[in-house]
Amino acid sequence: MILLLRQRSSRYARFISSRLRIDASPALLEHRWVTDNPHSTTFSTSIQKWINGCLQSTKNDTLAIEEPLEIRVHGKSLAITMRTPGHDEELAAGFLQTEGIIKDQGDLIEITRCNRGKNNQAQNRLNISLSPNLEVDLESLSRHVFASSSCGLCGKTTIESVQQNFDRIESNIRVSAEVITSLPVLLGNAQPTFDQTGGLHAAAIFDAKGKLIVCREDVGRHNAVDKVVGYGFLNQVPFRDHILMVSGRASFEIMQKALAARLPILAAVSAPSSLAVDFAQENGQTLIGFVRGKTMNVYTHPERIE
Repeated sequence: MILLLRQRSSRYARFISSRLRIDASPALLEHRWVTDNPHSTTFSTSIQKWINGCLQSTKNDTLAIEEPLEIRVHGKSLAITMRTPGHDEELAAGFLQTEGIIKDQGDLIEITRCNRGKNNQAQNRLNISLSPNLEVDLESLSRHVFASSSCGLCGKTTIESVQQNFDRIESNIRVSAEVITSLPVLLGNAQPTFDQTGGLHAAAIFDAKGKLIVCREDVGRHNAVDKVVGYGFLNQVPFRDHILMVSGRASFEIMQKALAARLPILAAVSAPSSLAVDFAQENGQTLIGFVRGKTMNVYTHPERIE
C-alpha cells in the first residue's frame, strides 16, 4: 500500500512518523547502491493455539515483518509504503518507474539510505537523486491518485490517465499453456519467507520457456511487483518478452505496473478485477487468472498462448 503524504489521516500520520523518526535534513550514505538491509524479514513471537476446545501450551510462531519505508526525492518526502524490509532499492526504483517518473537508468543518479535517526529507524528511509535533466513536478505527483483502488475516478478516466505515460504493448511473444500452468509451483518454490510465515505476497518474472528470472516477497502485493520491476530497471534487464506471475489477484494497479515495465503477459493465481480486464484489453496485455493445476482463464489477448 503506497500512501501519498497529503492523503494520510492525522492519526495514521502520527503513527508512521513515530516509526520513521523523520528528520528534516537527513544525512546520506556515500555509496551508490545499498545492497545490505540490516532488517530481518521475519519476527518470532509466542502464541497459544486453541485446538478442539483446549488452550495449548505456549509455542513460538514466525511472522512477516511489516515496516514503513519513506521514499524521498532530492530530500523531499514523496511517499510511504508499508513493506517487508529487503530489496528496498528495487522497490523505490520500481515505484518511480511505474509512476512514470523514470524511464531509463540515465534518469536515476543514486539511491542512498539515510543514516541518521533513533533506534535505527533511519534505515526505513531512502533518498533518491534524479538527473538534473529530468523535469519532475513533485507537488503534482504527490496529489496523484491512481495508486489507490478507492481513488474515486471512473474507470475510463483512470485508464486514460495512465495511457498518457505508457504506450500500448506490442509484442509477438508466444508461450505454451504448459509453461503458464507450471508457474504457480515454480513461484511457490521461490517463496522461503511465505513457507515460514504464510503471510506474504509474491511476484516473479519468468521468460517464455518458464525460467525464473527474479522473485520477490512482500506484505504488499504491489510492493512485490515494484521490487521485481525495480530489479529489471537497476540491472538493465528488459522484460518485453517475459511473464509476470503474481500469487494473488490481478488488480488495475498491478496491470498498470506491468504496462510500465513493458510486460506483455500477466498471470495470477486468483481472479482479476473488472478494471484490470478493461485495462489489459485496451493496452494489448494478455491477462490470465485462476492459474491452478492444469487450468486457467485467459481474459484478454489469447493469441499469445498456444
